Amino acid sequence: MQPFAKRIIAMSKVIKIKKGKDINLEGAAALKTASRSVSSTFAVKPTDFRNLVPKLVVKAGEEVKAGDVLFYDKNNPDIQFTSPVSGEVAEIVRGDRRAVLEVRVLADSTTDYKSFDTPSNIDADAARKLLLESGLWAGIVQRPYGVIANPADTPKAIHVSAFDSAPLAADFNYTLADDAEAFQKGIDVLNGLTSGKVHLNCDAATQSSGMFSQVNGVEKTLFQGTHPAGLVGVQIHHIDPVNKGEVVWTVSPQHVVFIGRLFTTGKLDLSQKVAVAGSDVKDPQYVETVAGVNIEAITKDNISGSNSRVISGNVLTGTNIGANGYL
Repeated sequence: MQPFAKRIIAMSKVIKIKKGKDINLEGAAALKTASRSVSSTFAVKPTDFRNLVPKLVVKAGEEVKAGDVLFYDKNNPDIQFTSPVSGEVAEIVRGDRRAVLEVRVLADSTTDYKSFDTPSNIDADAARKLLLESGLWAGIVQRPYGVIANPADTPKAIHVSAFDSAPLAADFNYTLADDAEAFQKGIDVLNGLTSGKVHLNCDAATQSSGMFSQVNGVEKTLFQGTHPAGLVGVQIHHIDPVNKGEVVWTVSPQHVVFIGRLFTTGKLDLSQKVAVAGSDVKDPQYVETVAGVNIEAITKDNISGSNSRVISGNVLTGTNIGANGYL
């Protein structure tokens, strides 16, 4: 088996988005990072994924490591969802008709990681196997429909949008500045999962000096214009639209880093920087945390309004999770 080859693209195409609008809201996050937030509980939410029918494999009171399976998709049992931290399964939160809404984990003070085997030469089958076992497959999204990608498919292309043009969105050049090697490793893995290209779609205004300027193995396209220039669906439309019978996949830049870390260390490390922003935030900035964190650990003593909405995601498409919800 041969390792994935890197394709180096020397020139980038520039696409101008002429229609759109930037919504300038107060409270953008300053480019500084607070110390790592401490949370006692974390949660994985089946409701974050379209068309998912979860089947639990854990019960309240069981001990898990970071990377252990919590539940899987009944419609495709190979697609698994794993714990972001180690600790005790504290609660299974259910809704109408006993639908699983959250699996909450009471976190250990120090994370104990499950070890995954990472073969030295990784072909497409080995990559799929490891991504499915670790739970990272769930972050690969299929277009059309915006559902979790089918592991049996080979997409005609994979798109990574390296910027977000939504109001108050995080700056990936800042949040991923220390993860350049992991990002490149993730790109190398994605190259083996498609018969076509891995597209890295960048902001023309910042790409020359940012971390994405040195990435190899991608076809880079630069976008100029206002929102929705940073939406991956808009980018796909302008680069190579999805025709009937075709499938493309999309992966967020942060998720590319998660993949790179897994294939480098054999551990599921979901640590990340999150932008805490908005007009009611006393000190808008970035916070180091882990996926699934209880939001109170991030916002405590940093919100001035008594009736503020706390949104996971951006203000246009995010979810109001309340003052005690989960990221």
